[in-house]
Amino acid sequence: MNIDRETIRARVQQAGIVGAGGAGFPTYVKFGAEAEIFLVNGAECEPLLKVDQQLAEFNAELLVKGIEYGMIATGAKEGIIALKGKYKTAISALEAQLQGHPHIRIHILDDIYPAGDEVITIWMATGRRVPPAALPLSVGVVVNNVQTLINVAKAVEHEAPVIDKTLTINGMVQNPITVTVPIGTTYRQVLEMAGGVTTPNPAYINGGPMMGTLVTDLDAPITKTTGGLLVLPQDHLLIRRRTQNMESIIAMARTVCEQCCLCTELCPRHLIGHELPPHLIVRAVNYRKADQTESSTVLSALTCSECGICEAYACPVEISPMRLNQALKKEFRSAGAKYEGALRPLNPMAEFRLLPINRLLTRINLDKMNHKAPLIDIDWQPDRVTLPFSQHIGAPARPIVNVGDRVNRGDLIAVMEPGQLGVPLHASISGVVEQINADNIVMTKE
Repeated sequence: MNIDRETIRARVQQAGIVGAGGAGFPTYVKFGAEAEIFLVNGAECEPLLKVDQQLAEFNAELLVKGIEYGMIATGAKEGIIALKGKYKTAISALEAQLQGHPHIRIHILDDIYPAGDEVITIWMATGRRVPPAALPLSVGVVVNNVQTLINVAKAVEHEAPVIDKTLTINGMVQNPITVTVPIGTTYRQVLEMAGGVTTPNPAYINGGPMMGTLVTDLDAPITKTTGGLLVLPQDHLLIRRRTQNMESIIAMARTVCEQCCLCTELCPRHLIGHELPPHLIVRAVNYRKADQTESSTVLSALTCSECGICEAYACPVEISPMRLNQALKKEFRSAGAKYEGALRPLNPMAEFRLLPINRLLTRINLDKMNHKAPLIDIDWQPDRVTLPFSQHIGAPARPIVNVGDRVNRGDLIAVMEPGQLGVPLHASISGVVEQINADNIVMTKE
């Protein structure tokens, strides 16, 4: 491909591309690194989400182009597409596109959880293990997901900004679907596209059932990092755990933890050689003092990926080590504490203790909600969108339009200051700027 890495990075930055499946790290920063392996995470870690597997099937050519551009930008000599073996149509589509690309290969993953977690996928696809509290680049790997790289191809070839988001609406809805909508569309609107809910007391999750967050406002906007919308009954265990307060979680841990160690034996990070022992952290939280010096064991909570296996699958008495880790992480980060433990040997049972998805779904009572959610093509735009300035890691974008301005879909409406980490923002519909506040721009269609 006759294009240089600086041009690729510049177009990726100008397009406002961030990691579409995670915390929203600006992709141009990843593309500024030097790597040996460029890894595409197409595993779709969370059950019930059906985005990347379908995008890989129907946009295989764009995905391969995105990989090529990523490899040029990072100097990587090898490209790997990590896909679960059950994504047969996506694999076939990509194999057809990879003819003539000997430096890119497909790595088949088992249908287990948490295949798709960045660190676990790197280990599975390359054999390399990322040390605790380190980045994938520490082992020569850069990772992007499918939707991100499709956005990269569009940006490099057509200078197209990120103004749409593909997401799955699944669970207890009339017609589970995967759909692409303008950023700023509300959860309520995509829920209507799926025919509405089928439970009298619904609760909503943004993302997957294991790691997703509760949606408390259906009129909140879909952003560049929205993973999906799942509908569960209000009394579902996964919802009850998310609404449980920390005081009761700690009290429960003190009262009923039997130190069976199952949470540690099944912890994916512990299995690949991270110190992180959830059962010992639970014990330490039960007896720690306010002024004590924290041990390496307790500080290892900072390396928890929050995959949810400990609370949703491992613990027989419904304690949540993950929630305790979340609280500790918040406390330690506020205090500026860091974990500096080294990588330990790989557990010889590691590959045998990862969870089959079907068994996980049965355990968390979602086996009857894992619908296909086919990707549908619709020509639809909302009459109104809310576009947050901060849809990424870093500083928020600064608006460059005024109330009353008329803008076209794709126009630049907010920028980053020179040297700031972050990405610009573009209009997702054509219309008029109705409102600008500290957090977002509201636009209405003419």
